[in-house]
Amino acid sequence: MATFQEKVKEFWKESKRVFLVTKKPRWDEYKKAAKITGLGIILIGLIGMLIRIVGILALGG
Repeated sequence: MATFQEKVKEFWKESKRVFLVTKKPRWDEYKKAAKITGLGIILIGLIGMLIRIVGILALGG
């Protein structure tokens, strides 16, 4: 069984590998990701609002 210290070293090694592979997104990639995230938030909000309206109408408040 690995010790806590060994687990921390392994985690650091894997994290370092991930950071070396990643890169800063270009501006167009960033805008696309922001638009998709914004649309997802709006969609989830609309679904929640519809559920709330149905609940109010069905239960009378």
